[in-house]
Amino acid sequence: MSSPDLAIRNALAAIQDPHLGKDIIELGYLKNSVVEGDGAVVELVLPYPAADWAQTLQGQVETALRECGHSRVKVLIRTRIQAHEVQKDLTPLPGVRNIIAVASGKGGVGKSTTTVNLALALQAEGAKVGVLDADIYGPSIPRMLDLQGKPESPDGKIITPKRGHGLQAMSIGLLIGEDTPMIWRGPMATQALQQMLTETAWEDLDYLIIDLPPGTGDIQLTLCQRVPLSGAVIVTTPQDIALLDAKKALKMFEKVEVPVLGVVENMAIHVCSNCGHAEHIFGSGGGEAMSQQYGVPLLGSLPLDIKIREQADGGQPTVAAQPDSDATQRYREIARKTAAHLAQRARHKSFGLPKIVISDS
Repeated sequence: MSSPDLAIRNALAAIQDPHLGKDIIELGYLKNSVVEGDGAVVELVLPYPAADWAQTLQGQVETALRECGHSRVKVLIRTRIQAHEVQKDLTPLPGVRNIIAVASGKGGVGKSTTTVNLALALQAEGAKVGVLDADIYGPSIPRMLDLQGKPESPDGKIITPKRGHGLQAMSIGLLIGEDTPMIWRGPMATQALQQMLTETAWEDLDYLIIDLPPGTGDIQLTLCQRVPLSGAVIVTTPQDIALLDAKKALKMFEKVEVPVLGVVENMAIHVCSNCGHAEHIFGSGGGEAMSQQYGVPLLGSLPLDIKIREQADGGQPTVAAQPDSDATQRYREIARKTAAHLAQRARHKSFGLPKIVISDS
């Protein structure tokens, strides 16, 4: 293809990526264009999975081309997911392009539920995704993904991840009984996590989402120093106490030079299923205030909804159980924003070739 036509560039500059607030020309999505008479062919490459938005984008580009006077138009949209930089002296994990940690300063804010639905949402947008349950003392991912039985190990050394709802998954909960307590000190817990991370045969993942234990103690800090993280997501509720601890988690990532991709405000509002009355049980505006204070994006807000809890407890997370629900659309928007902000980070040049996914042709 030839270099992009100037008239086409100018027309497409009016189209914004809603997840980043910048136009698609500024973001470099336009790779090629060809004009032949009244016909035009445009090729766009998105740096993150966005299957849902890609359909809208295609329509916007087609309209812009027709407004330029082209009666015959063709829009090609591809996705190219790159590996991004991790902490100094660390390299990306083989078979995994990017690792994203999901953290909270305290327990009880819905971090694990958010982790699972975020992973499922990234998958729904077109990515290949895995989940690592790093909460050694309170593993919940097996139940949420309805995983049964111990994982297999073909050679007695490398573990094959279990699969739930299409996700590759590993958790200490798969290796012990559900009611067996892990009475381990910090170093043992850290070693166990590193073994699960490095001795699991992750298969060509675009994103590995890690559900970190709550808090900012020695275990969390050690994990953040030893695990090659591309970015982190902070989960909080609007409650002042939760926000105080969430800010500590954010500062912890800053200290270990892991970029915080944004904040997810969980349990932001409750709508009564009987009368429809909406109430901010845990307060309001906390996630937005934290976002502005620390200069990180507010990735989205999620409601306090009994169905989200029931579906996660039943092994059928919301994104899988109700793909067309409002809650699922919120999770998918959060997933797109998370991946979009990660895509703006520097790439890890030594990782190899990027993965290319054809979104539309």
